[in-house]
Amino acid sequence: MKLGQFIASLKDKNPPKGISSQLEALWHDGKGDWKKAHDLADGPSDQLSARVHAYLHRKEGDLWNADYWYKRSGESRPDLSLNEEWKNLVSRILDET
Repeated sequence: MKLGQFIASLKDKNPPKGISSQLEALWHDGKGDWKKAHDLADGPSDQLSARVHAYLHRKEGDLWNADYWYKRSGESRPDLSLNEEWKNLVSRILDET
């Protein structure tokens, strides 16, 4: 799947089948359901999930919490718009699958 296809899937009622929990979280965020996205990102303890979790707290405006999760992910808060960060995360995860 490519970024454009993922973005197009936001028109659908349900996320694409077989995607990772991190992509599913970003899909729900892309649909405007921050709570569902956060619920999905809040469980796993791997670095990629922490990175998605960080983005979600940055979007929420809770920078202290976001920075905690960026640190857990081994990365720092990017100097990007939220939209650019979302697209970069989606592309990164799609490239890894």
